[in-house]
Amino acid sequence: MTVLEDRISMAERDNESMLDEMFDRLEPTPEGFKVEIVEGSVYMSPQRDTHWDITLDIIPQLNAKFPRGRLKSDVRIDYPGRLNGFASDVTIVREGATLNAKGRWQHQDVEFVAEVISKGTAANDYGPKKAAYAAAEVPLYLIADPYKGMCYAYTQPKEGDYITRTKIAFGEDIDLTGTVIDLVLKTDGFPRD
Repeated sequence: MTVLEDRISMAERDNESMLDEMFDRLEPTPEGFKVEIVEGSVYMSPQRDTHWDITLDIIPQLNAKFPRGRLKSDVRIDYPGRLNGFASDVTIVREGATLNAKGRWQHQDVEFVAEVISKGTAANDYGPKKAAYAAAEVPLYLIADPYKGMCYAYTQPKEGDYITRTKIAFGEDIDLTGTVIDLVLKTDGFPRD
């Protein structure tokens, strides 16, 4: 191991330890709230009906193709960057993925993420979280925005960003064939805010 690799490894361990400490201090989380740490800032968001309706519309569509053990919702996964511990609305981990020694999934195993926009944290989903997912090389990132009535599918992560963005209006099918999830996602049941 080179000195640089050793320092990077130490920094990653320090980052994880700091995240662990921050999350520990936030326990217990009030019922009905989701807590995430984005670039070192804590965000606690109330879960709204519209948010859950969209999330619960996406999950069964994915569950038709992916076993329940690969589908996750609101589970902490640490992502690249400084102090990024996200609890994505919907996540698919690769087949054969296992929990690490701390009992958490690793970003290297994430194949798909869907985030449903909340008004107070929308800038995170469109900005630093999108950048972290791209840096982690998550092949497919989907945003469902009930305020705009739009979905955005991001593919081809490269150098901390996504090369391709596809914009789809609520009510239209999202053709994700040819991607890691290889299915058509229906949005006709997605409510607007």
